[in-house]
Amino acid sequence: MKNRILLKTNLFVCFVIIVGFLLTAILSYESNYSTSIKNIEQVSTLTSEGIYYQINSMFTKPVNISMTMANDNLLREFLSKEEGHLDDPAYLDTLQGYLNSYQEKYHYDSVFLVSAATSRYYNFNGLDRVLEKGDPENAWYYDRMLGSDDEYGINVDNDEVEGAGNAITVFVNCKIHRNDGALLGVVGVGVRIDSLQRTLKKYQDQFNMSAYLINDSGKIEVSPQYSGYEEVNLFDMVFHEKDNKERILSWKEEGTAFKAWNLDKNGEKQNYIVARYLPELQWHLVVARDTSELMEKLSRQFILTVTVILIILSLILLLITRVIRRFNMQIVQLTQSVEEERRAVFEKATGQMFENIYELDVSNNCPANQATEAYFESLGAPHGTSFDEALRIIAQKQIKEEFRQGYIDTFLPENVMKAYEQGIEGLQYEFMTTKDGEHYYWMRITARIVKWELDQSIHMLVYRQNIDAEKRQEQKMLRLAQTDEMTGLLTKTATQRRAMQELASSPNDCFAFFIFDIDNFKQANDLYGHAFGDSVILAFAATIRDNFRSNDILGRIGGDEFVAFLRIQDYEWAKQKASSLCKALSSEHAWGSMTWHVSASIGVAFSPQHGTDYDTLYQNADAALYETKERGRGGYTVYQEKGLSKGSDYPPSM
Repeated sequence: MKNRILLKTNLFVCFVIIVGFLLTAILSYESNYSTSIKNIEQVSTLTSEGIYYQINSMFTKPVNISMTMANDNLLREFLSKEEGHLDDPAYLDTLQGYLNSYQEKYHYDSVFLVSAATSRYYNFNGLDRVLEKGDPENAWYYDRMLGSDDEYGINVDNDEVEGAGNAITVFVNCKIHRNDGALLGVVGVGVRIDSLQRTLKKYQDQFNMSAYLINDSGKIEVSPQYSGYEEVNLFDMVFHEKDNKERILSWKEEGTAFKAWNLDKNGEKQNYIVARYLPELQWHLVVARDTSELMEKLSRQFILTVTVILIILSLILLLITRVIRRFNMQIVQLTQSVEEERRAVFEKATGQMFENIYELDVSNNCPANQATEAYFESLGAPHGTSFDEALRIIAQKQIKEEFRQGYIDTFLPENVMKAYEQGIEGLQYEFMTTKDGEHYYWMRITARIVKWELDQSIHMLVYRQNIDAEKRQEQKMLRLAQTDEMTGLLTKTATQRRAMQELASSPNDCFAFFIFDIDNFKQANDLYGHAFGDSVILAFAATIRDNFRSNDILGRIGGDEFVAFLRIQDYEWAKQKASSLCKALSSEHAWGSMTWHVSASIGVAFSPQHGTDYDTLYQNADAALYETKERGRGGYTVYQEKGLSKGSDYPPSM
């Protein structure tokens, strides 16, 4: 009886274990697959961004240098005299010295000049050769440069200059024109392709993915294995899907990326593609990750898991009795394991939430431990620097200028001590910081002030938390709250606040306050409906936006009422502006088969002449608007304290 119970127990346990392990293996496989796919997409995108920005930095400077030489007036004048000095050694030495100075300064592999008049090819070593038309090696000059309207071009070719060893080089070529527009020649620089190939290979080896630079036909210009010299087309080797090919080559949105999966014949994900366009090079950057290795690895892992399950089951069948006897002990061990795992997850989550956690001895104005001192040193504070001095160094090197003083004032030791004496146990400050000196992001520092019982000193525990996403969302919501949903102009409240800020910050400057009202707007709604009326509002707002500067304050303060508040040079200019606005806002508005004549009445007030606060300017401009309507609409009126000035352009001259 006892053995039968044990057998049943064994069978039941084995069944539960088999089902559990199989489900775990399947779910683990699915989870690993999904995680791996997401990881591939994220790493591919980040790799593409890294290569994109590195290549931009590599070639922006050569393009700028070539354009600088092409627009050098001294070089233009010197080159225009070439035909009279063909055999003059001094002329050749001067030209060679000019090119050599750029080569020595920027260390390019090639710095060259081609004369349009003589087809002579000069470089920093002197006169190298004369380019002959019809020679395939000179197609870059006669076909791609002389035969194109582009002012500059980039091509991959072998460097035929004596001593260059025909090294494959990326050439940046810029046209030189006389003042009358006639072509004088082509000047440029060359960068050996092996440096660019090394950059791509470094990313390829580090992130296990392929990177290619291709032209608009799909030809590989640069990759770790190929250069444009071999005439290899990327889409003949991989990515055979026609749709992906067309989308990659047509994607030319600067600063954005095209992302897609290339599927195999069975519809399974085979390659993940990230493509970007580099307008300066007129090339496409294509980064691809092959999933075949991943699928093989996951399959091997699944087979290994199943094998392990079978081995474990065999052991369980032999040792099940012992397992049952030690069941309680295993429960305890499992509980401890779960608790340790939860602790590890908590520690990991805390590490992700806070960038740095460090401790300061406020009483003694110094770091409280070696880790904090090392952290300060990593931020640029020399070894042994006091806490208050380290604050100033960090503020100067890493914190955006407008936040520096607030950062220092908040955490200076004397201010921290005052806060503690006032019963304040926590401090917090939000600011923008940088790691590279260019790109800033939002950071929040939260500090806890405590008394150290050992020596009664005051310590401060400081947490640095990245809140960039949170802040940017707040700013986005603020912009939405200040923007009129239909027209995209400022709301009434936002308009008033912005105008008040301008008046307060520049009380001595001249400003103009315009109020616009669409004439007989109710008639448009009554005749054609509110949808037509909305189209009138949108067209009217667009015309206002087109006739003002980007930094002028434009708002919609009512259904068909708009305002503009702007800094002006003089009042006469503003009156002329009002006159031109009357003409611009008078038009036939067509929407579908319906048309309606749009015109506007305008009231104008000036600051400080007619008021120095928003409410006064609004009331006076509104009074001027009312006078315009009383006189028959379709014009403008400028407010005056002793009566209204009937605008000289009322009704507006056509």
